[in-house]
Formats: sequence, structure tokens, C-alpha cells
Amino acid sequence: MSISAGALLLLATSYIHWHLWDSLGYRHVPTIGWLFLAQSISGLVIAFAIVFVRELWIVLIGAGFVASTLAGFLLSVSQGLFGFQDSWLAPYARTAFVVEVAAFVTLGLGALLIYLDARATNEVRRAN
Repeated sequence: MSISAGALLLLATSYIHWHLWDSLGYRHVPTIGWLFLAQSISGLVIAFAIVFVRELWIVLIGAGFVASTLAGFLLSVSQGLFGFQDSWLAPYARTAFVVEVAAFVTLGLGALLIYLDARATNEVRRAN
């Protein structure tokens, strides 16, 4: 499993949030609208950084970013967030959720593999 796949999934969720903001009216929801815009732009930047930097720290940032997006959605559905109650029936809600879970798992596994590879490389260096 590649961190590039995680970056692509992060791009997908960023696009979904952009589409919801741009075309489906989320831009008009106070506070939430700006968060959707910030999510789409930040996700794009982080995804490109993951592909080009390919370091553990940026992959962890990507996983944390996706986790925070998931947490925000789950809070919005269960209790409401900033005065806005979302729904599982909202456009792209389930799709975004599945993509974000997949991105989190993929980036988490990618981070683990990077960490294990660095650890093995350090052990080989110490042995020589």
C-alpha cells in the first residue's frame, strides 16, 4: 500500500468538500462554509506535500488531518457543530466518510511502513 494512494484519497475528499462548498450551497452555512473551503485547500496542499516530501512527519499530518475531518463530520451528524446539524443523508456524506476512512487507514499504514523501514535502516547502520 502506497502513501501515494493515501494522497489520492486525500485529494478525493478535498474535491468532495470543494464541490459541496462550490456547487451545493455549503458556502452559505455560517462557519461551516469556511471550514469546507479550508478543508479542501488544506487537503490539496497536504496531499501534494505527501507525494513530494515522502517523510514520516507529513504522512502523519495527513492522517491527523483526515482524522480531524472525520471527527468534525461525526460531531456534526450526532450533535451538531457550530449551530449546524448535518446528516448521513446529505449529498456525498457517505461517500466522503468512506473515502476519509480509507485515506486514514492508508496513510496510517504508510506511516507505519516508513517508520519500520527507517528503524530497520538504522539497525543495519549500527551493525556495520
